[in-house]
Amino acid sequence: MVAVEVRDLLGRCVPNDHSRQVVPEYFADYVLSHNPNVHTVVDLGSGTGGSVDYFRKKNPRIQWIGVDITWSPEVSSRTRKDAQFITYDGTRVPLRDNSVDLIYCVQALQCAAHPREVLKEVHRTLKPGGYFVGATAQLEPLTVFSYWNYTVYGFFKIVSDAGLELVEIRPSIDSLTLIVRRGLRRPAFFKVFWTHESPLNFLIGVLGRLLRKNHAWINSFKLLFCGQFCFLVRKP
Repeated sequence: MVAVEVRDLLGRCVPNDHSRQVVPEYFADYVLSHNPNVHTVVDLGSGTGGSVDYFRKKNPRIQWIGVDITWSPEVSSRTRKDAQFITYDGTRVPLRDNSVDLIYCVQALQCAAHPREVLKEVHRTLKPGGYFVGATAQLEPLTVFSYWNYTVYGFFKIVSDAGLELVEIRPSIDSLTLIVRRGLRRPAFFKVFWTHESPLNFLIGVLGRLLRKNHAWINSFKLLFCGQFCFLVRKP
């Protein structure tokens, strides 16, 4: 079946420990819990800077740096003054080589006009063994300033081409839920489907259990139809 083909393409990157839908903090939690020496975190595409609260709650001593373009609706609405924000041209990140422990990037990579160059910058600025985690779009309706939607295989390839290793990839909210949400002009109650299993993901999970499939099969099927997926990438 098609789900097997996804596993054939991505191999061990498709996990078999569970098949729950996840959010980007899932992988950030993993990195922070397994790497006590994470001192410098960059939010690439930081927008309003909301993630600083999450990381400071995890470790008040973390040096958090928000990186974004000069103007976007999110950047223009930023009001907080309690964190470091720097701008970049959408390609070149103004940080030193091998200086960052963790780069966090949520729904921003699809807005990069030159994603291959951005991923090379991720590789350059990460310390050896550092991590790049976050989420990006696959089958998602057009959002403000988005250039691309990534297939999970296409993402695997451009990450690999940048010299990075895709460690794990997991499904986030499903595509049909995102399409209906967009058609209904984004009603607020749809936000629950990021933190709780979205309808199509729920049905795929039920199907997998009825067919007595393992978690890797269910994850692969969800990845096939996901609107967004979350990733754990490492610099070797």
